[in-house]
Amino acid sequence: MTTVAALTIAGSDSGGGAGIQADLKTFSALGVYGASVVTAVTAQNTCAVTAIHAIPAGIIRAQISAVLSDIKVHAIKIGMLGTPDATLAVSEGIAAYGGVVVLDPVMVAKSGDALLTGEAIAALLRHLVPRADLVTPNLPEAAKLLGCEQAQGRDEAAAQGQAICALGARAVLMKGGHAEGPLCEDVLVSAEGVCVFTAPRIATRNTHGTGCTLSSAIAAELAKGRPLAEATGVAHDWLHAAITRADELKIGSGHGPVHHFHGTWR
Repeated sequence: MTTVAALTIAGSDSGGGAGIQADLKTFSALGVYGASVVTAVTAQNTCAVTAIHAIPAGIIRAQISAVLSDIKVHAIKIGMLGTPDATLAVSEGIAAYGGVVVLDPVMVAKSGDALLTGEAIAALLRHLVPRADLVTPNLPEAAKLLGCEQAQGRDEAAAQGQAICALGARAVLMKGGHAEGPLCEDVLVSAEGVCVFTAPRIATRNTHGTGCTLSSAIAAELAKGRPLAEATGVAHDWLHAAITRADELKIGSGHGPVHHFHGTWR
């Protein structure tokens, strides 16, 4: 039987809660082999991002080529890219790839530090949004992509998701973690219509890496062959459990990580 594998193309988080590290933990927790392409190295912890070093475009291309020429990759998750050159390198590197692509347009760290420039956002819209089978912005990221105000409520979120689909994406998941209220709603927009995934909002500050984790969990489930709505629902429930148990981890003094291994650590 073929081992299911997924590739994450993203930045490295030295604190281990987001980025490449969160993606690989998620893949492993969900029974998927993880490969990685590093697009940037960040110096960060649970409190702040203190430095970012962009990986040269040629090295990004070489990493992608090395993985895809040897390993059967069933899904690719793309996260932090940082620069227009990195975005173009990824677009070129996956041009011949025929599998599922999940794009998480990472723009701001949990600490509030910017991770994507305006030029890089434009490059993302031009080169990768039309290539994505699923784009997974949170509400502020969707507003930046569209140059509009942040969505208020389910209907506005669905409308913005449809607007991003009009830019070429096959489907969009509007992540509702930045909204307010007792319920967190993630709104999936696709050719099949609108599907809403709801969970009680959890009172915890340990939510570092939730966006990276959700998108990589969906990628892992898509890699296993689940249909999009089913993969999103499974990933949504799994992340909710990871957030529910996040306070069991005592990591750092700021926004701690979710508990990726809540199903195996006792």
